[in-house]
Amino acid sequence: MTTTEEAPGLTGAASAAVAAARDHLLGLQSPEGWWKAELQTNVTMDAEDLLLRRFLGIHSDADTAEAARWIRSQQRDDGTWANFHGGPADLSTTIEAYVALRLAGDPVDAGHMRRAAAYAREAGGIEGSRVFTRIWLALFGQWSWDDLPVMPPELMFLPSRVPLNVYDWACWARQTIVPLTILGSLRPVRALPFDLEELRGGVTPAKDATGWGRAFNALDRVLHVYEKRPVRPLRAAAMRRAADWIIARQEADGCWGGIQPPWVYSLMALHEIGYGLDHPVIRRGLDGLERFTIRDEKGRRLEACQSPVWDTVLAMNALADAGVSAADPALLRAARWVVGEEVRGPGDWAVRRPDTPPGGWAFEFDNDCYPDTDDTAEAILALRRVAYREAEEPIGRAVRWLNGMASRDGGYGAFDADNTRELCTKLPFCDFGAVIDPPSADVTAHVVEALAKEGLAESAVVKRAVVWLLKAQEADGSWFGRWGANHVYGTGGVVPALIAAGVRPGKPAIRRAVAWLEAHQNEDGGWGEDLRSYDDPVWIGRGESTASQTAWALLALLAAGERSEAVDAGVRWLVDDQRPDGNWDEEHFTGTGFPGDFYINYHLYRLVFPVSALGRYLEAAESTLPEEVRTP
Repeated sequence: MTTTEEAPGLTGAASAAVAAARDHLLGLQSPEGWWKAELQTNVTMDAEDLLLRRFLGIHSDADTAEAARWIRSQQRDDGTWANFHGGPADLSTTIEAYVALRLAGDPVDAGHMRRAAAYAREAGGIEGSRVFTRIWLALFGQWSWDDLPVMPPELMFLPSRVPLNVYDWACWARQTIVPLTILGSLRPVRALPFDLEELRGGVTPAKDATGWGRAFNALDRVLHVYEKRPVRPLRAAAMRRAADWIIARQEADGCWGGIQPPWVYSLMALHEIGYGLDHPVIRRGLDGLERFTIRDEKGRRLEACQSPVWDTVLAMNALADAGVSAADPALLRAARWVVGEEVRGPGDWAVRRPDTPPGGWAFEFDNDCYPDTDDTAEAILALRRVAYREAEEPIGRAVRWLNGMASRDGGYGAFDADNTRELCTKLPFCDFGAVIDPPSADVTAHVVEALAKEGLAESAVVKRAVVWLLKAQEADGSWFGRWGANHVYGTGGVVPALIAAGVRPGKPAIRRAVAWLEAHQNEDGGWGEDLRSYDDPVWIGRGESTASQTAWALLALLAAGERSEAVDAGVRWLVDDQRPDGNWDEEHFTGTGFPGDFYINYHLYRLVFPVSALGRYLEAAESTLPEEVRTP
């Protein structure tokens, strides 16, 4: 352990900072007990919402104008749109935003439109965009259905043991693909009042001509032939099964999976096979979108998802770290709400784990089909820190469920066990985002920490997960972060988990992680990692300092027993960067949806993680004082 004389006054400054942040966080709690901040993504959510409404014939001039105002506000000076703050221009995002602005009446010869179209043509045009963008364009006659990969609804008949069945895809992907099989079979077209010739002129990317790529390209050609003359009874039965599958997974609030992609495609698919706008399924789905809509002075925008369970359990842990009493009314309200959100029924996870009884928590208000191991682990940790007796049985069920959700290799995916069949990723259809849910270091770490703090550090499940984590450590000493940016997030989660599971701070894995964090600290004392690190290793551990990432690094260093200049500098950065209201600014996105493709700015991250880090720093500082001068 490296030691240093504590910077003069730093403990006092940290104490004042955490008090201000704690009070700000308490002020954000809802009367029901939950916390929920904005989950910010990119403008494809808003563009696709306008296209959905156009497709269904329910668009309004007011909504279109308000959404267009938001989309324009996110355009950069060069005419492009990116997938995260400060990121590189993205062709598909720019095309979808451009189409939305055309729907809003922006003239093609306006400066911002000319710049966007020029970039799109130079970057490859419509021809170079991703499959999902071209599906949207096919729905409006701007791309040929014949030139899209085929995903037939007959795949619904494949048993779960057969490759390429729907359960081979991650939950978010399968919920998206099933309705798309209906749309791809029916091939509907709604004409736009304009053409998009100004976005054309690129060359369609060459198909994968190696290995599985050749095989799936050949299969796609066969499926295109079949699409022209399907077996009618089989096709009709497949469509019914797909529709039934979709309807069975609609949540109480009208959503599908609590996320935008399956939601919009499910609405269009069901409407196309005869479900009218007044049908309860469609009505609930459309009404539910309003809950995800934000309107403010910047315009109208749609959240891709909402994170109340995640935000709430992180807030509970942060407040406990900040010294809030286990019997505090705010924590009791939160615990009561979290317990009420427990998922008690079966879900798709049971396909791979049929003998595991249900339990645990999902990410959203309503997503009972898809609880996840990450939220469940954090909920266990949070509920254990509140004096709420009614949490005991839900915690027990959650622990049992987590024990059953380990993958064969000992690690944990987020939503399913053993969702690792990479064959899915080779399909021509799957050119965007993660489509499987293999174990990841950050999720596995959260489960390890939760189970270890339940007294299960010596259990076979935890020991296998610890071995998985040790094997997953990168050569440089860090861990990859699947759901947060990126190696700072992975390392910030794994080190506390290993320490909780009994790995000593002096062990090589911990010392290498500490060395990596210290080597990647910015000169200003903070930490940051640009999301480009998922695509370009040059960015690993590099980026502007942010409050959430600085806190992640501090949580790891503090768990490892560090009382060092690096820790003091990180704490000082948080103290100095804090706003007068107790919060922190954070424009940079530090959450990950799909590595390399889709990113998230969780607006509560900038607050809850610094509260935890500062609280644990003060606890560590208190423990080093002589007993007679400690705070009673």
